[in-house]
Amino acid sequence: MLRSHFILLVTALPTTLLLSSEPSAFGAGDLNSPNPYGLTSSEKVILETKKTLNKVSAKSNNQANELDSLRERLDGLQSIIESLSRKAHNNKITLQKISDENSIASASNSEYDKRISELVQANSAAVSDMQNSLDAMNEIVKKIALEYVSKSEFNALVNDVNEFKSLITKELSRGKKTSTKKSNISSAEVYNRAKRHFDAKRYSDAIEDYEYLITKQYKPAYAHYMIGEMNYLRKNYANAISYFKKSSQLYAKASYMPKLMLHTAISMDKTGDKAHAKTFYEAVIAKYPQTEEAKIAREKL
Repeated sequence: MLRSHFILLVTALPTTLLLSSEPSAFGAGDLNSPNPYGLTSSEKVILETKKTLNKVSAKSNNQANELDSLRERLDGLQSIIESLSRKAHNNKITLQKISDENSIASASNSEYDKRISELVQANSAAVSDMQNSLDAMNEIVKKIALEYVSKSEFNALVNDVNEFKSLITKELSRGKKTSTKKSNISSAEVYNRAKRHFDAKRYSDAIEDYEYLITKQYKPAYAHYMIGEMNYLRKNYANAISYFKKSSQLYAKASYMPKLMLHTAISMDKTGDKAHAKTFYEAVIAKYPQTEEAKIAREKL
């Protein structure tokens, strides 16, 4: 008797764990995830812009540090060149002075030649040092030219930011337009009209009405589900996953949950996310075993 109870408990355990873990499977649309999936077109633009900004920001920070170091080196080289220039100028004055002294005092040729030779060697060394410093400065300039953010990169970043701003502006203006258009009718009337649009397969009009209902917080869980369904029917699977996820978060006990979960699994399957799709198929079977959706899930598995 005890043994039979133990076997029954072990048999029921996987299903219990699956049911308890099912809500956490909705990870779609999480931009903070290392590998986000189920993103809408707006979220994809936001994610790509975020990545681009992070890359340029990191590169700019590195270049700022590099430029500070290069400035210090340039300042040091400039000081060396100024010092060498002063030495060369002093040597020139000394040469002139020796020449004058030689003329006046008629110094011996050997002493004069010796001092001239020393000064020539000193000037040659100074010129060589100056050339080395100039070569070092040229290398620094080349390094800056190679590593600094190019004009094309900067323009690409500006375009990404402008595209992002344009997308947000478009979304906001569309929301305002929709709100104004339906301000004279009740949410219930919009809800019924959206259903008629959906039945007639006028999906664009239906989506517009359901989006309006979401802004009005009128049956938002169902509105998200219906928009997800229409994206699913249009094979916009990533968008469908995002709306299904939001609907389940708002009302996890809805009567349409078996279909929502099945279509989420199929959408994940279509987008190549086989692991999450398998989890959802198994969840549909475990949670709604007697439904048509469970039968389809078994076939998919």
